[in-house]
Amino acid sequence: MNYSQYYPVDVINGTGTRCTIFVSGCVHQCRGCYNKSTWSPDSGHLFDQDFENQIIKDLNDSRIKKQGLSLSGGDPLHPSNLEAVLQLVQRVKKECLNKDIWLWTGYKIEELSRLQQEILAYIDVLIDGKFIQELADPNLVWRGSSNQIVHYL
Repeated sequence: MNYSQYYPVDVINGTGTRCTIFVSGCVHQCRGCYNKSTWSPDSGHLFDQDFENQIIKDLNDSRIKKQGLSLSGGDPLHPSNLEAVLQLVQRVKKECLNKDIWLWTGYKIEELSRLQQEILAYIDVLIDGKFIQELADPNLVWRGSSNQIVHYL
């Protein structure tokens, strides 16, 4: 898996102070997407063990109380990301007590594959659905277009 951006301190992508990763790879390629540079699974930086360790360290940093991890993109549920995302969310739940995980995906919850659904077992908040430019609304909370649904799992 690759990622394009990482913010160890973020207050925009979910509630509270969070660590946020924008992963690479998206098959949806929505018209009006603000993050087109993440569409290619090969774009950005390699997500390796050292980087994963850094995320865990950042989540557990006691100097800034973080509420959790946000996964966006690109699409964390892109087929090329599934193995690494599953490993990361399992590790966060095991090693970062009381941290929640938010995940944005262009897939609808009812169309997820078995492996994508396995990841959901570790997710606290899922925002699903493609961004549809004609339904865009800057007043929406946690989503860009009105077709997207916030699921509290």
